[in-house]
Amino acid sequence: MAPTLTNWADLFLHFASLSLLAVGGAITTAPDMHRYLVGDHGWLSDAQFTSSIALSQAAPGPNVLFVALIGWNVGLNAGGGPSAGFTAWALALLGVLVTMLATLLPSSVLTYTATRWAHRNRERRTVRAFKTGMAPIVIALLVATGWLLSAAHNQPARDWPLWLLTACATLLVWRTRIHLLWMIGAGAVLGALGFV
Repeated sequence: MAPTLTNWADLFLHFASLSLLAVGGAITTAPDMHRYLVGDHGWLSDAQFTSSIALSQAAPGPNVLFVALIGWNVGLNAGGGPSAGFTAWALALLGVLVTMLATLLPSSVLTYTATRWAHRNRERRTVRAFKTGMAPIVIALLVATGWLLSAAHNQPARDWPLWLLTACATLLVWRTRIHLLWMIGAGAVLGALGFV
């Protein structure tokens, strides 16, 4: 990517529009981010994109950290990679700033405004119907994100332990009240031991 003002403006506008779609959190917009950054523009490789999400989800902190890592990688690639020196690192910081501002600003303003209005009108039938109708949309966006992240593991002969772990974790979430951190810890231990 040539680091022009137009490129950065396009990136900002795309992430700002996705920010308004991020009903279930920024992670629900990952499939379109992937399409835009990897498929359409080639600003990131598939491995960089999925690694950004995986690393940010493993780190403590808010779910939206993956947007900062994606912006960092876009900027770093725009500057010629980590070995390119100060320019690459400055562009990486610019990438973080552009993607995070674009992701946080529109959705924050919309959420603040809509929440105040919905709270004042919480007894209206339309407000209750809207809240009820959003649940399937959020679930579908999360399923699409999971599908995208699992696309790299489509060889059943090799990846069956990972799919078995996913099925077990899904059943445990659905049927028990085991805290998610225990399942994340178990997955980490199984991964460290080389089972998945």
